[in-house]
Amino acid sequence: MSTLWTSAEIEAATGGVASASFKANGVAFDSREVGPGDLFVAMPGTVADGHDFVKAAFASGAAGAIVSHAVAGPHVLVNDVPAALTALAVEARARTSAKIFGVTGSVGKTSTKEALFVALERGCRGQVHRSVKSYNNHTGVPLSLARMPRETEHAVLEMGMNNAGEIAALTRLVRPHVAIITAIASAHIENLGSMEAIAAAKAEIFEGLEPDGVAIVPEETPHRDALVKAARRHAGEIITFGGPEADVAAVHAVRAENGGSLITARLMESELTYTISQRGDHWVTNSLAVLAAVEAAGCDLAQAGLALADMDGLKGRGERHRIKLDGGTALLIDESYNANAASMAATLKSLGEERGVERRIAVLGPMREVGEHGPALHAGLAPAVLDANVDRLILIGDEMFALEEALGGSIPVERASDCAEATEILERLLSPGDVVLVKASNSVGLAALVERVAGGQSCFT
Repeated sequence: MSTLWTSAEIEAATGGVASASFKANGVAFDSREVGPGDLFVAMPGTVADGHDFVKAAFASGAAGAIVSHAVAGPHVLVNDVPAALTALAVEARARTSAKIFGVTGSVGKTSTKEALFVALERGCRGQVHRSVKSYNNHTGVPLSLARMPRETEHAVLEMGMNNAGEIAALTRLVRPHVAIITAIASAHIENLGSMEAIAAAKAEIFEGLEPDGVAIVPEETPHRDALVKAARRHAGEIITFGGPEADVAAVHAVRAENGGSLITARLMESELTYTISQRGDHWVTNSLAVLAAVEAAGCDLAQAGLALADMDGLKGRGERHRIKLDGGTALLIDESYNANAASMAATLKSLGEERGVERRIAVLGPMREVGEHGPALHAGLAPAVLDANVDRLILIGDEMFALEEALGGSIPVERASDCAEATEILERLLSPGDVVLVKASNSVGLAALVERVAGGQSCFT
């Protein structure tokens, strides 16, 4: 693989001045992620300044740095480091001939991004680039673009937002050939005020579509027509997915032996029968969005189906851990990364579908960024909890009082003030044969509970 960036190319893209000649094969703005040969971007911050970590970056093997004041070691001096990173992103996008896929949505965007990556990579190994983690904001998207190798044939880039206008700016950087909206849900309703405003903000992704680009829209949402209307202004083709009347739909879906699903899908020009390893109806829908994108790009659908069957669990998004206990084992399902009303309901439904278990335990923390809608949204989880036949609930934080009240004492509840207390309660309750769902917004910190309870234990799909 050729050099990602030379100092001369960085100079030309950013308007900076190089202190010495160097070549970089990666880009990072977190000094803890720097590896040999990387370019370190010394981003300013409200808590810490990247310039304070330049020395550590070079100690980790950085080939050079982008800085706004001179440092010891090869560097490119610029006036504005964030603007320089964006300039690198623009140049990376300009020089590539890759087919670009953009993904956004209130729920399922990271999971769909990862599934689309494996679907494309199966038939094009080593030539597919993607956003890592959830690098989907005003710094993560430019970083993901700047990391894109020259030889990339396909790139899958995730875009997120907290406010209106943010995705519009990101999609004009990404300039996708195919733009996917996974779903519309109540995430960020505190900032945006209504579901209609959330849908409009997500629809901004279509504004960056390349000429004759493809818009992929969820069928089963009340906002379907608004999304299609927004897409018409920018897309050469619109494909809907998910519902019975959608362009891409599941004709038949049953639970597979591994706990995932066996699906026969009607696509735009063909049918495909395939298996997905991930559990739950929401993953059936995710897979349809993936196949719609694969078909729209003219890629290999059979290879995509095989890749979805082999896909591993995602950390914080359904990864499953077998916990060894005296007398047997328990199962912990890690959904700790994030939560909104739609994803809470979907994962609780999956918990209810687990078979051959002694008890179903749900460790639930609050959904954040919901503002005044919080009490109603948390109380609204009660039907999903009851339908899942949850035997014990561990609820974290005052926000969850609304759910406890809505349940009216129908399920035993343990209250925890924070993640640490919830961990202690779970460790006390956990018995062989239990299956445990762990779900909350990321800021609640339930990843620490998973690490404590499941650390060093096996994980599997």
